Amino acid sequence: MLNKLITVVFAVFFSAVAVATPVDKPIELTLMLEWFVNPDHGPIIIAQQQGYFADEGVKVTIQEPADPDLPPRLVAAGKVDLAVYYQTSLTQVASEGLPLAWAGTLIATPLDGLIVLKDGPIKSLADLKGKSIGFSVNGTEKAILNTLFKPYGFGYDDIKMVNVGWNLSSSLMTGRVDALLGAYRNFELNSLKLHKRPGKIFALEENGVPAYDELIFIANSKSANKDAIRRFLRAVERGAQFIANNPGQGWEVFRSYKPRELDNKLNRLAWDDTVHYFALRPAVVDKGRYQRYAEFLKAHGEIGKIPDLKTMMLDL
Repeated sequence: MLNKLITVVFAVFFSAVAVATPVDKPIELTLMLEWFVNPDHGPIIIAQQQGYFADEGVKVTIQEPADPDLPPRLVAAGKVDLAVYYQTSLTQVASEGLPLAWAGTLIATPLDGLIVLKDGPIKSLADLKGKSIGFSVNGTEKAILNTLFKPYGFGYDDIKMVNVGWNLSSSLMTGRVDALLGAYRNFELNSLKLHKRPGKIFALEENGVPAYDELIFIANSKSANKDAIRRFLRAVERGAQFIANNPGQGWEVFRSYKPRELDNKLNRLAWDDTVHYFALRPAVVDKGRYQRYAEFLKAHGEIGKIPDLKTMMLDL
C-alpha cells in the first residue's frame, strides 16, 4: 500500500513539473525609442545584450525613429507595441483622447533644465528677462518658464524663444541664444565641458516645477499585451540593477551594442551622469505625481482637461 502511494505521489509531482515548465515560443515585442540609442536607454540595451529579455520569454526588436514624432503615432495606430516617451507629452496627448498609456518608467526624475554658460552674463534666473532661450521641440515651455520666472516678476512673454533644432550646444556657445531649454543635463553639460565652455543648470524641479518622470514606456491603452509588458519590465529592471551594481561593466556591455556609434567621449561622460537616474522599479508608478503634473499643465493652459489616470496608465 505504501509503495503504491509513493508511486502515485511521484507521478503527480512529475506531471505537475511538466505542466508548470513548458517551453513556450517567446512573445515578440517591438520597441521604438524616442530617438537614436544613447545612455538614456542603458537598462534596455543591457537587458538585450545580457539575454534578460530571452530569460523572461520575450523577443524584443529595438527600433530608432527617423522622426521623433513617430513613436506615439505608431503606438496609437498599433504599428509598434511599446515606445519610449515622455511623461509630460503623454499627459498632453492623453488629454486629447489618444489611446496611449503609461507602461513602465525608464528614467524617474527630470533631466531637463534651463542651461546657461557658467562664465556668461546670466548668473540667476532674474537675468533672463528680455533674453533669448533656445529650444528644439515644442512642449510645455510656457508653463515651465512662467513658473521659473514668476518670483522675479516676469514670464514667458518677456523672453524670446528661438528654435535652434538640434544645435543646442553650438547655439549657446556662439551667443545665438542666452540659455537652453529642453537640453538634458546628462548630455548638454558634458557637451559644453568637452568644448571647454562649461555650463550651469537651473534644475526645473528645484525652481517650482513639479517633479516628473523624464522617460517612460507607452503602450496602446486598448490593445496592450500586459503579460508581455510585465515580462519586458522584469528584464528592464534586471538591466537597471546590473548597471547600479556594475556601472563600469555596464558601460562596456552598453557600448558593445553599437561600438562605432556609442563608443565616444560624450557618451562615456553621459553614461556616468545617467546611471543614478534609472528607475530601479520600472513597473511601479506614483499616480499622485502624474496627477500633480497634469494639474500644473491645466493651471497654465497647456492642456484643456486633466486626463483620466485609469485610462492613462496600464494596471500592471
